[in-house]
Amino acid sequence: MRRSLSLALTAATLAVTALPASAVSSGAASAPGSLKWGPCPEDAAPPRLQCSTLEVPLDYRAPNGRRIEIAVSRLPSEKPSRRRGVLVTNPGGPGGPGLTYPALLAASGLPQKVLDTYDIIGFDPRGVGRSTPLTCDLTREQQWRGNFPPYAHTAADVARAAGPARKIAEQCLGSPTAWMLPHTTTANTARDMDRIRAALGERKLSYLGASYGSYLGAVYTTLFPRRGDRIVLDSNLGPGGYDITAMRLFARGLEDRFPDFAAFAVAHPEYGLGSTPAQVTAKFYALAERLDANPVQDVDGAALRGYTFESLYADGSMPRLAEFWQAVDTGRPLPLPELPANLENTMASRFAVVCGDSRWPRGIGRYQHNAAVDRLKYPMLGGSTANINPCAFWPRKRIEPPVRITDRGPSNVLMLQNERDPGTPLAGAGELRRAFGGRATMVTVDQGGHGVYPYGRNTCANEAATRFLTTGERPARDLACPAGPSR
Repeated sequence: MRRSLSLALTAATLAVTALPASAVSSGAASAPGSLKWGPCPEDAAPPRLQCSTLEVPLDYRAPNGRRIEIAVSRLPSEKPSRRRGVLVTNPGGPGGPGLTYPALLAASGLPQKVLDTYDIIGFDPRGVGRSTPLTCDLTREQQWRGNFPPYAHTAADVARAAGPARKIAEQCLGSPTAWMLPHTTTANTARDMDRIRAALGERKLSYLGASYGSYLGAVYTTLFPRRGDRIVLDSNLGPGGYDITAMRLFARGLEDRFPDFAAFAVAHPEYGLGSTPAQVTAKFYALAERLDANPVQDVDGAALRGYTFESLYADGSMPRLAEFWQAVDTGRPLPLPELPANLENTMASRFAVVCGDSRWPRGIGRYQHNAAVDRLKYPMLGGSTANINPCAFWPRKRIEPPVRITDRGPSNVLMLQNERDPGTPLAGAGELRRAFGGRATMVTVDQGGHGVYPYGRNTCANEAATRFLTTGERPARDLACPAGPSR
């Protein structure tokens, strides 16, 4: 199950499993303001998970205009006498489906006390999966490339990357679902969440969101501060969401996290990757340089860098990564993953949110400067994450400015954060913590990886989150949890 979380949260490949077309039965559609629950498919969810759809405005400035559908799920509390309300969840993305996430949480260790306290609510965000979906008509080659631009070793590399980036933007803007793009934003997804709350008949909602879901929760509790009950944000983006700052921070995240993998490789000499951390680090650069010059099985240096980044989201993926490096080094066949069937929709909806939430620089020169700076600061990945991407060619006009996260509102936010998180580095989480001011308390954990609760083994962090969700009690001040199980 932890690998499924890793896939749901990853920003490198966004390889998330989609629900089949039968996920929401045709008889489960609801009128605005109500939800009619029906069964979810047996092959996608356990029998207790219920599914429905909710119609919401495409454009909240025209609430009586065109409507789209949001697919919603519910894992009901089995102890109605202990039920406090609803816990809305989001596993990350943007572009990740969340309809079966309540069942994944239950199967992956969400404490029974939490399952008794809430109906656990999941949903596919607008543009994603079983909600009204987006497409950019991405080719298989474009999907295989993923969301990271090629590594720019020179200014000319940035100029060359502009053409493919512009092509993707043009495909998105010319697709059959282009009418959705201006309205596929984090702010509108937060408004959809509030429509879900109202359709459930709840005065308030509690929330558990990870990775991009941390930003979605931050936006929700900013737009609707009095409608949030207990808000838990796990693996936190900065207050700007997935803007250019967050994209460039991925490079710092890999540098923060890589020493954990180097230590693993040294402790497992059977992989032959080095007997010291310095040797393992040198091996990374040697393999990337080799694949840049001569790709193997369509795997180039950019793919190696992206695969390394994604594999460090969870400790359990390190053996797979070491085997991949070993295969590259020795010339054995590479264990390449299959592209998920839903990857085109995942990437398209991700582009819509990332490019639509904030303005990105237009000029190639800005990206050439950023790539030159980040190649020096974060050489493992900086030349890639600072390179130009489709957002540079997105329309400048936005229907509204980005939501500004502030300290206005009740003090009801608990942030959870690993110190060595590659996808949402501690540096960005600290910025969000400062933006929230007295609204939030942050629990920082001395461990690596992406995702704290409930998948990690750190009882200090897990118990703080469970206590808050079930009793409303948070740590009195920001808390630093030591490494490993706390007892």
